[in-house]
Amino acid sequence: MRHSKNGELWLAFFACGLITGLYGWVVYRNHSFPAATSLTGYGLGISGFVLMLMTEVLYSLRKRSRRARWGSMESWLKFHIFTGLVGPYLVLLHTSWKFHGVAGAATLLTLLIVVSGFVGRYIFTRVPRSLDGMESTDPAQAAALARTRRWMSAWYAIHIPLGMALFVAAFFHIGAALYYSTFLK
Repeated sequence: MRHSKNGELWLAFFACGLITGLYGWVVYRNHSFPAATSLTGYGLGISGFVLMLMTEVLYSLRKRSRRARWGSMESWLKFHIFTGLVGPYLVLLHTSWKFHGVAGAATLLTLLIVVSGFVGRYIFTRVPRSLDGMESTDPAQAAALARTRRWMSAWYAIHIPLGMALFVAAFFHIGAALYYSTFLK
């Protein structure tokens, strides 16, 4: 991963730039931010949530499936990083820049999980590797490898519960939104 050109990051930033341009056009055209309950707002929220769900579910399934042959873990990690940036960005735009209640808590958790993801990616790139990209077995780097594994373990113990809390809040928000805006009418 260290020898990667960070293509997934650049692609995610490019996608967010395109989304920002389209969002800016909608704001310019309507002279206001799209409401979270508008067609644009719902589209942003649903698209972002689906990407975030894919980020978690598909990557986790591939990571835990030892016999799976559907793509390398490196490719799935890149997918995880891309969707883990673009999805939350879409959800942020869905908020209409209003952060209160369960939706505000879910947005805060989303921000925390993205920051945590950047920290995890940084720690992952610190893993000593051989020239072919595999974890190094060189005895001279054993202490560095052990230290990095401890950091990854501590990071994992924070990142996973944050993700779980985020999805609990998101499902609660979606349920409440459906109940109050759809089922009560």
